[in-house]
Amino acid sequence: MDADALISCGAMTLQFVAEYWRSIEKHPVVANVQPGYLRQLLPAQAPEQAESFSSIINDLESTIMPGVTHWHSPNFYAYFPTAASYPAICADILSGGIACIGFSWIASPACTELEAIVMDWLAKAMSLPEFFLSTGNGGGIIQGTASEATLVALLAARSRIFGEKKAEDPTLTLGRLLDQLIIYCSDQAHSSVDKAALILGCRLRKIASDLDCVMRGEQIEIAIAEDRAQGLIPFFIVATLGTTPTCAFDDLISVGRVCEKEHLWMHIDAAYAGNAFICPEYRHLLNGIEYAESFNFNPHKWMLVNFDYSAMYLKDRTHFIDAFNVDPLYLKHAFQSSAPDYRHWQIPLGRRFRSLKLWFVFRTFGLDGLRAYIRKHIQLADYFISLISKDDRFEIVFPAAEQLGLVCFRLKNSSNELNERLLKALHDDKRIYLVPSMVKQKYILRLAICSWLADEKHVQFAWDVIEQVTNKLLLSL
Repeated sequence: MDADALISCGAMTLQFVAEYWRSIEKHPVVANVQPGYLRQLLPAQAPEQAESFSSIINDLESTIMPGVTHWHSPNFYAYFPTAASYPAICADILSGGIACIGFSWIASPACTELEAIVMDWLAKAMSLPEFFLSTGNGGGIIQGTASEATLVALLAARSRIFGEKKAEDPTLTLGRLLDQLIIYCSDQAHSSVDKAALILGCRLRKIASDLDCVMRGEQIEIAIAEDRAQGLIPFFIVATLGTTPTCAFDDLISVGRVCEKEHLWMHIDAAYAGNAFICPEYRHLLNGIEYAESFNFNPHKWMLVNFDYSAMYLKDRTHFIDAFNVDPLYLKHAFQSSAPDYRHWQIPLGRRFRSLKLWFVFRTFGLDGLRAYIRKHIQLADYFISLISKDDRFEIVFPAAEQLGLVCFRLKNSSNELNERLLKALHDDKRIYLVPSMVKQKYILRLAICSWLADEKHVQFAWDVIEQVTNKLLLSL
């Protein structure tokens, strides 16, 4: 390691990032390139000789940046936000510089212990149940994504049910059990649930949500009774707080009561909306979390922590340790009984020093600063609602989404095809970026407040663009 080169090259890199942030509004929000553009600009082979760092930075500007979609542009309203802040970026630099692989306590004690501490801080900031704290039987762990957390929870639940059924029938094999296992989720749940079921080879049944896109316990009870009658074994359900299409919230209380009665593992996916629970006024949406075996949300979406940082909480960590405990001699150490080894709580062995990011963010902004940031995004979404509500050509659909920074809308009394044409016209216009969703046979446009730079003037600009493009589209009919 050349420390002097690190200083000079690091300064160039930070200068590049700072200038990018200052000028991000000047970039087209979506890259104006075609698939394969980069292969035409870069050599076919890696360089044989070393190149200067300045030439690499210059090429970054000329070849890479034209192909970037600018997620932090105030004109980006697609998907859900991805977070970024200078303390999190600095913490990422430190994680790369320290370069430890914290799979066990002995592999890097500070890496393990800081993770347990900041995850407890986070749980307390959200008033999560005490059984999720590391001081009890549960605890928190940083996973890469909510998709990973869902898969890990599903594997732990499968391990638990296999142990229980094996105790009843010692001849039972996992393969035979898999033929009978069935998972449940809402028809509004994230696609990662489908993928997790595919990986495990388990059946997945989607429960019809109500007109407000909410999954309720009554429908699950009916499904469980039908499936048990077919000889299947229900064992796992994903409840969603803040669905991707409309930010709907499943009824945790009714779902949880069914899980308790029927002995199902309830995993809560709150990838986006979970961040808002640091604000006391939104914690009522957590009612029923006491029934959960696991809970997950992504600070890398809305809590100013750069990707990747997915916070996962477990009611009983032994279910995870039992599922993932592979313990060769070269990984054992003298402190295994007195400190967590996170390698037993996850799929990979290696893990980065990701807890530094949340530690830096907590200390730089404080909980008050994070609450203010989230509330501002919600207020900006409310401002957009006030603008669109003045135009009687539009309607707000699935209005439960209003409460957490996502607005779902469409042209009133119109076909799905016309709304699809409106979105295409907005994409062709290139000034703002939105994505659609199809919910209850309705094609809707989603506007999510995403950028940390966003202000009322940007929301006003977005509405002006939508209004102008709509006028042009309707005149052409």
